[in-house]
Amino acid sequence: MKPKGLLLRTAVIVPILFLGLILSIVLLVGPTPAVADCGPAVSVVIDGSAKVERYTQEQLKNAAAIMGAGKALNLSVKGQMISVMVALGESGLRVLDTGDGAGPDSRGLFQQRDNGAWGSYADRMDPTRSATNFIKALQGVPGWELLEPTLAGNKVQRNADPYHYQKYWPEAVKLVQGLSNSKFSLQGSGCAIPGQSDVGDDYPWKNSPTWSQAGANTASTSPLGMYYRECVDFALWRVNQQMGSTSAPFKYLNSTFRPDRQGLGSALTWRAGWDAKGWPTGSTPRVGAVVWYAPGAGGADPNFGHVAVVKEVKDNGTYVEEGYNGNPAPADHSYYTRTVANTVPSAFLYLPTQEEKK
Repeated sequence: MKPKGLLLRTAVIVPILFLGLILSIVLLVGPTPAVADCGPAVSVVIDGSAKVERYTQEQLKNAAAIMGAGKALNLSVKGQMISVMVALGESGLRVLDTGDGAGPDSRGLFQQRDNGAWGSYADRMDPTRSATNFIKALQGVPGWELLEPTLAGNKVQRNADPYHYQKYWPEAVKLVQGLSNSKFSLQGSGCAIPGQSDVGDDYPWKNSPTWSQAGANTASTSPLGMYYRECVDFALWRVNQQMGSTSAPFKYLNSTFRPDRQGLGSALTWRAGWDAKGWPTGSTPRVGAVVWYAPGAGGADPNFGHVAVVKEVKDNGTYVEEGYNGNPAPADHSYYTRTVANTVPSAFLYLPTQEEKK
């Protein structure tokens, strides 16, 4: 199900997080994390020598203050990332003494309103106290650990657009990882993030034989019921992974995905499979969503179409997709990434949030 001749260039982005050796960063790990599956609480101590690409010392100190407030409240590393993400989306990690049209009295890192819920003006303008108040509100949201980060942030901030913060998540992860000089994996745990899709080629069967090598039989069929190294097998692996199913017996299989027990099948029928399951679809890319190309769309196979997964959403009307079997031979049946205009695919197939699954 490969898109033959897709006129889309592969984007290889290797962010350089550090511009220099940061000797002043100290990692502090709490002995008993509040939510163990979401990672330990971390904080940092930085001075003027700390550098993270594209961020000023003011922004780094504010990010560190947020992480420190999280550490004091034993907030998991995922929660610290969410807190930094929201501050990025609200103020760009700057203590703003102005509001906007929707909230002219909003102030500080989190643009907190003067409604009594966020303390005094001095509290809202103080990085640590404003972060503490945000984090306490986040911890009061039932099941926040299992929500997509942007939805968890929205539960506190009440934005009109619940996906406002989505584009800030990758930067928040980089900042927390960078300032603590560590990397954290939330995949495959009870705290797995629906929509998280930034781990690269972790497809478990990347060396297994394709149907063209072993024949169309059980030798070339994955535990998910698709042929190894096809676009549909990789996409279904991502769906399972993001929904917390990372080993056999897998929750979502080709034969059982649809409630009517019809096979999910080739890329051609995936949109129908989503509709049959009652899962949402749309025209806007979201990280972790399945990208669906109807036959011939964007250069996809004229008979079967193609599916991939949204890896990153950009601000310029494009997104980065990842998948398998999207390149011409001899590079077919292998992992690829490329940047695509939002208008090229036929649809985006979304995973349900924890609330939608209830």
